[in-house]
Amino acid sequence: MKAIWNGEVIAESKETIIVEGNHYFPPSAIKSEHFQPSETHTVCGWKGTASYYDVIVNGQVNKDAAWFYPDTKEAANNIKGYVAFWKGVRVE
Repeated sequence: MKAIWNGEVIAESKETIIVEGNHYFPPSAIKSEHFQPSETHTVCGWKGTASYYDVIVNGQVNKDAAWFYPDTKEAANNIKGYVAFWKGVRVE
């Protein structure tokens, strides 16, 4: 699977985990030069508190376009630290 935004592959892995229709990429699969930590956090009742990244490609910023759970609730331990995408990031 590849995550693509603004014409650039920002993550790539053969071992994503699908949860609620989203592909979660292992942390080692993201190209860190395109990710900047965001101050945004949200809470999921069964997964825990999500943290976000801004995705940056060619000087353009896609605010909060990636999220991950640094500390999951027990039911979501399989995606701890894994990164998922939205806001126009194509996953194919």
